[in-house]
Amino acid sequence: MAVFVIADLHLSHDADKPMDVFGAKWENHTEKLRENWRTAVKDTDTVVIVGDISWGLRFENAVEDLAFIHSLPGKKIISKGNHDLWWQSAKKLREYKEASGADSIDFLYNNAYLAEDLIICGTRGWVEENGACEKDKKIIAREAGRLNLSVKEALKLKEQNPEAEIVCFIHYPPTRSLTEIMRENGIKRCWYGHLHGAVKETLPQHIDGIEVHLVSADFLNFKPKLIKE
Repeated sequence: MAVFVIADLHLSHDADKPMDVFGAKWENHTEKLRENWRTAVKDTDTVVIVGDISWGLRFENAVEDLAFIHSLPGKKIISKGNHDLWWQSAKKLREYKEASGADSIDFLYNNAYLAEDLIICGTRGWVEENGACEKDKKIIAREAGRLNLSVKEALKLKEQNPEAEIVCFIHYPPTRSLTEIMRENGIKRCWYGHLHGAVKETLPQHIDGIEVHLVSADFLNFKPKLIKE
């Protein structure tokens, strides 16, 4: 019963968005993902998918991509990325899950989940605060509010599971307003996506004292990363 993480699947079963325009590594990336996932992940495992799930512009365009994810082994906890324009309210997401029978999928959205002895919280995040325009500042504040809500739910789970560790998943690289929330609540580890073509040696290992790990799909060669055995 292990826990894995991966971000930026960029699926497009119902959208004309070939990913190989972003480089040869993305050729047949859906098949690479399927094969690697089935090799690594068991039905009893959990995979956190940290945003940029589907290129679908509307929810109906993302249904095939969600069905693909549901067909893969394990429980999946999905959060929102900047390209997930199909993402709707928590109520609509729950209704989809109930109507479709996609019981292997949960949505990380102002809430938290217990997976083994990890408590999973997070939000999408947004751009760096320094030099942000007024519109971005409003989004940054909203995302900080969403993380606070998620952490609040995580702390409730922590009361019931005192030995569990609260860990954080942000689609964007975590910025100061988010790392402050993590530090205030004793969260020490964070996984993020969004960046493509990154060079491992140039990536920070810590941001504002928080241990951070990039898990975009191309960075991981389309193989979910094991974070808890």
